[in-house]
Amino acid sequence: MDTIADLLVAYRTGALTPRGHLPGIRRVIAESDPHNAWITVIDEALLESHIARLEQADPTTLPLYGIAFAVKDNIDVAGLPTTAGCPDYQYRPDDSATVVQRLIDAGAVPMGKTNLDQFATGLVGARSPYGPCRNAFDTERVSGGSSSGSAVAVALGRVSFSLGTDTAGSGRVPAAFNNLVGLKPSRGLLSTRGVVPACRSLDCVSIFGLCADDVQRVFAVAQAYDSADPLSRAMQSPEPLRADIPAHGFRFGVPTEAGLAALDAAADRAAFDAAIAGLEALGGVAEPVDLGPFFEAARLLYEGPWVAERYSAIREFIESRPEALLPVTRQIIGGGATPLACDLFAAEHRLAELRRETEAVWSTLDCIVTPTAPTLPTLAAVEADPIGVNSQLGYYTNFMNLLDLSAVATPAGSGANGLPFGITLFAPAFMDAPLLNLAGRLQRQLALPLGISERPVPHEAPAGLDHGAHRLPIAVCGAHMSGLPLNHELTERGGRFLRTSQTTPEYRLVALPGGPPTRPGLVRVDEGGSAIELEVWTLPRRAVGDFLAGIPAPLGLGQVRLADGDPVPGFLCEAAAVTPDAEDISALGSWRRYAGRS
Repeated sequence: MDTIADLLVAYRTGALTPRGHLPGIRRVIAESDPHNAWITVIDEALLESHIARLEQADPTTLPLYGIAFAVKDNIDVAGLPTTAGCPDYQYRPDDSATVVQRLIDAGAVPMGKTNLDQFATGLVGARSPYGPCRNAFDTERVSGGSSSGSAVAVALGRVSFSLGTDTAGSGRVPAAFNNLVGLKPSRGLLSTRGVVPACRSLDCVSIFGLCADDVQRVFAVAQAYDSADPLSRAMQSPEPLRADIPAHGFRFGVPTEAGLAALDAAADRAAFDAAIAGLEALGGVAEPVDLGPFFEAARLLYEGPWVAERYSAIREFIESRPEALLPVTRQIIGGGATPLACDLFAAEHRLAELRRETEAVWSTLDCIVTPTAPTLPTLAAVEADPIGVNSQLGYYTNFMNLLDLSAVATPAGSGANGLPFGITLFAPAFMDAPLLNLAGRLQRQLALPLGISERPVPHEAPAGLDHGAHRLPIAVCGAHMSGLPLNHELTERGGRFLRTSQTTPEYRLVALPGGPPTRPGLVRVDEGGSAIELEVWTLPRRAVGDFLAGIPAPLGLGQVRLADGDPVPGFLCEAAAVTPDAEDISALGSWRRYAGRS
């Protein structure tokens, strides 16, 4: 099972072509779908148009060149029908949703539309006239919903990533049940233009991927301000709350025993405890947190007047064609016809009070960690109690959109019956990229497999990965590396360690004359070069200028070529500065070794 980084390398080296890869994916999807993951599969003519376009492009210029993805069937894709899980509602859009078009423009190819709980109303994935979507690991279990097919398609390896939507947990619960990473972004960061609304003020487009690095790569492309979407927001710095999650010494909240009482099985609690231990092994400090105010906010979503927003989204259709909806969907959405305007104002006022109360926790915490769902039910249990079982699944998810939080659901091993168990990391709005980074570190720490495969998460993140609109990767090879004297100049500016790497073997490393302190110079040469150890860090973009101002000539910022990834910005030395007085230490391969020797 390949990651997006694997596939991009294969395309760029010529080992793979869109024509040799994508038609085979379509055939597998079209020939067999025992999990009921798909509603519509792209036809051969439309796929051919995507392939022909890619054959005219340079694989190195498109960040998602030839990457297959799936789209939840309440998000428009030009050339494919949109049903929202209701055949009588079907229409065929002329244009793709903004977020879909951005991905296509970046080289990704939509392979079809996926199953969902009708009108995105549900967390089980079973409320569909196209059949209940079945879990990728156990077909007698629910897939989670409402973005059911989108999750299963990725877990089975049919596509590399997918789009869902998330209003109450629909982009997180399916991730947990199918061993995936699911990003519930800050509201408005991914445009919802071209998305059939559920609760329009709360809806988010979500991203499913095999690993956090894949999701981060897709998020970097999909995220953009859309002036045609009145609820779109541009990426902002999360200040004044905090700008990042530190690489070491970060503080994360863990529910008290009362908050964990909802977990259905001892095996799930053991898996949760193991995930907490994994975060502590990464340098985190756990602190108990009372989630009572968060849970009270969650109850407002379905026990309060927000269900009226669901009703208003399809009011004309449900009033003219009530028989077109499944009975359980009609019952839930139909309840939105009765709340009064005064009920909404009262609920809004109470939500504002709860939001202020919950904000207090962020003065000491970088993020909070919860289970994603308290149980993974069978399809039979849902059939016996469709509303009760569904309500259970939103216990840890329903409050997040109401409170304007960012969240990442990530795998955390096996729980009850050996089935996937997941946790969710959440923080204030605009902390999406830091949460994804922490989720990726945890995935690598736990060495978990990708989807239903046995392949473990890659040990290191791709070096060229874009780490969010407000951060920039920087390669350092000298005293700025971890544990060396100038590392504080990175950490004091919000620097976050990403990985250790090496350059391609076309550089020389010299100890420049002068000092103290002695400074390294990394010089690219045409011949006689070596591979030099370095570290990749990320800095908030607003801090880069200040950092560079302290770097004296002859050093400057340029593109450093890495042996195992794309080039990243890093410090290079002017060739003219390498005088006979400069000591060539290339044979050591590392400034750290030179510093230890001296």
